[in-house]
Amino acid sequence: MLKRLSLAVLTMLPTLALAHGGEAAHGHDLLSGFMHPLTGLDHLAAMLAVGLWSGLTLRRRAWLAPLVFVALLLLGAVSGLHGPAVEPMIAVSVLVLGLLAAMRQALAPLLSGALVGGFALFHGMAHGAELVGAAALCGMLVGTALLHVAGLALGLRMRSALVARLLGGAIALLGLGLLSGMVAA
Repeated sequence: MLKRLSLAVLTMLPTLALAHGGEAAHGHDLLSGFMHPLTGLDHLAAMLAVGLWSGLTLRRRAWLAPLVFVALLLLGAVSGLHGPAVEPMIAVSVLVLGLLAAMRQALAPLLSGALVGGFALFHGMAHGAELVGAAALCGMLVGTALLHVAGLALGLRMRSALVARLLGGAIALLGLGLLSGMVAA
C-alpha cells in the first residue's frame, strides 16, 4: 500500500509545476476542481497532513477531522470571502498540521475538529476565489477527500515513529517556507 501511494504521489509531482497558474488551475469544470488541491503544494500538503495526523493520533475517530475539514472547506469556498489573511493562514495550517503529525500530538476530537475546521475555512476561501461553479467546487471536495483518505491510510498503517516525524517535519518545513516567502504556493 505504501509503495502504491508513494508511486501515485511521485506521478503527480510534474503537475506541481503548474500549481495555481493559468486557466487549468482555475477552470469551471469538475476535473479542474478535482485537480486544484492536487496541484497547489500548500493545499496538497495540508490535505495530506490532516489525514496523516488523524490516522496517527485519532485512531477510532480518525474520520472526524477530515470530514470537518471538507465541510468547512465548502463553507469557506461558498462564503465569497477572501482577504489578506487567507494565504498566511494557509501557510500556518501547513506548519501547524505538519508539527502535530511530526509530534504525533493527540488532541481531543472536538479540539481536533475545531482546529482543522478553522484552517479549512481559509483553504475554502482561497479555493472559492480561484474556482468558479458548482462542478469545480464538487471536484475540489472530491480531490480534497481523496487526499485526506491517502493521508489517513498512511497514518493508520504507519509503524515507524521516525518516518512519521520525518513526514510531519517535512510538511512543517514547507509551512515555514511558505510563511517566510521562500517557497511559492
